[in-house]
Amino acid sequence: MARVIGVDVGGTFTDVVVFDEGSLVGFKVSTTPDQAKAVAGAIEWRTDDTLLHGTTAATNALLEQRGASVTLVTDEGYEDLIEIARQDRPSLYDSSVDRPQPLVARDRRIGHGGDLAETISRVRNGRPDVVVVGLLDSYRDSALEHRLAAGIRESVGVPVIEASAVSPEFREYERIATGALSAYLTPSVALYLDRLSSRVQVERRLVMTSSGGLLPFDQASSEAARLVLSGPAGGVVATAALARSHGYDSVISFDMGGTSTDVCRVSGGSPSVDTGHRVAGRVNRVPSVPVRTIGAGGGSVGWVDAGGALRVGPRSAGAVPGPAAYGQGGMEPTVTDANLVVGHIPSNLALAGKLGLIIDLANVAVEDLAAKAEMTGEATAWGILEIVDSHMEHALRAVSIEEGADPRDAVLVAFGGAGGLHASRLAKRLGIPKVLIPPLSGVFSALGLLLATPLADAARTVMLAEGDGQLARLGEMLTSEAGDKFRALFGAKGDGSDLGFDCRYVGQSHELEVTAGADWTAIRASFEAAHLRHFGFMRADEPIEVVNIRSRVAGTPPLTWGQVTGQRSHLMAGTEIQGPTVLTEETSAVLLEEGDRLVVLDDGTLEITCG
Repeated sequence: MARVIGVDVGGTFTDVVVFDEGSLVGFKVSTTPDQAKAVAGAIEWRTDDTLLHGTTAATNALLEQRGASVTLVTDEGYEDLIEIARQDRPSLYDSSVDRPQPLVARDRRIGHGGDLAETISRVRNGRPDVVVVGLLDSYRDSALEHRLAAGIRESVGVPVIEASAVSPEFREYERIATGALSAYLTPSVALYLDRLSSRVQVERRLVMTSSGGLLPFDQASSEAARLVLSGPAGGVVATAALARSHGYDSVISFDMGGTSTDVCRVSGGSPSVDTGHRVAGRVNRVPSVPVRTIGAGGGSVGWVDAGGALRVGPRSAGAVPGPAAYGQGGMEPTVTDANLVVGHIPSNLALAGKLGLIIDLANVAVEDLAAKAEMTGEATAWGILEIVDSHMEHALRAVSIEEGADPRDAVLVAFGGAGGLHASRLAKRLGIPKVLIPPLSGVFSALGLLLATPLADAARTVMLAEGDGQLARLGEMLTSEAGDKFRALFGAKGDGSDLGFDCRYVGQSHELEVTAGADWTAIRASFEAAHLRHFGFMRADEPIEVVNIRSRVAGTPPLTWGQVTGQRSHLMAGTEIQGPTVLTEETSAVLLEEGDRLVVLDDGTLEITCG
């Protein structure tokens, strides 16, 4: 049986999980500046291997502003649409905060007035890397947009992105802005995936999308906007599988790595997938799991601001030089150094099985910062931990309390190299009664790649009033469209499908997406439950309408949760441990505080009841 290998690239470490003849192994290697080098060197690859990949290539290209030179072709008179945007502000009461600049400069926006030759000439003169074509009514009929894109592609010879293919729903600003984002990221993503393909020449190469599905490399290169949450989505998929296995209806994933922390609430055994995602303040209307990411990780640097206050992050020491304790030249104290100084990490721990920690270097870095903050070294180390915990608590509140969900009804699933060190304290802050530390917790997002499914989706704006008899026919049409796309991508028929509906009360300006069958009674019941959950009320006497219909067709995941069991051979099922203590593994560590009680469950998951 061929091996299946999941590789998730982070800012500090690259996580690897290998499934081979029924056995499952996970480990870490240091991330390299050229991410493809770390992936290629992580293991001795075989030609019959399957590579499942979570990447930050799209995210990094956007955050570092090293995307393509993009030309936008839209309807004449609407060239400024992507700059006008919507009336909402990033920070309502802060006049110094504004939206980020459009990804397409004003002199690169071309209004198409009907003369194809003239439009092509103007595009050619601009010498773009990529062109995005986005017309106002392409959600209703994309034929003109498709012909225009084909003409430019043939005559100019550069990649051309059709906005209606990236985001087929109505609302022209969101559709065109998402198309522009995908165009901006396309060369960076395509270059990275091509470079990785040349280094890792295996039978199958699939990349994780923001929605938690898998997509072939060649398709992903032209749909770069779908990869912005490629890495974090793996952890959410794995969390959902764990929740289903243990029968928990509400869980919160908490993934703390070296550079960032990702959190997401999962209800009903599966992550919600919506299209309202923003990244770095920019619209990205593609299916995405609702992950919230903050710059707080083991490598987050402690510093003192101009007012003398102790701060932590978002800047990270990364893989090189890394925390001071790594002994690779880092001089600034990080969260990892603080955990080492206060005794939360044993000084003899070898990260990734080989990277030793040097406590003397951590002490020196913390003492240097303590002098600037006019504090003791111990107080500074505890201060770093308190501040980073506060940042992560805020993120957890954002995906629970701020969304109308009570965290006390949930279970915290903690993973990533540093997740187990902070989970108990965070659970107590929020009143969460239990923490689960899954098997292979240090590389859990990479494990999620093996638990994910090949996926294809389709969407259409329909504007159906409640009771409209076209609902079933349109649902079948979208399911067939998604099924055809699945066969084209994966050469096989999908194993299952579901329908999603963007619904609203008539007169509302926003929608909620619900999953249901193509039946008005079921849709209304799901919508009212979602409306009550999100907004605290519903209106039983008000008619509803379906704005968009979405269909997803999924295949079979390479791995099921049942195949993950037995990954903690050193901790037998039924083992009980009382805190305080620290448990260390090759890829992670777990801190139990006074009053905490840990039980090892049958599948190797560590269940912590917080004291």
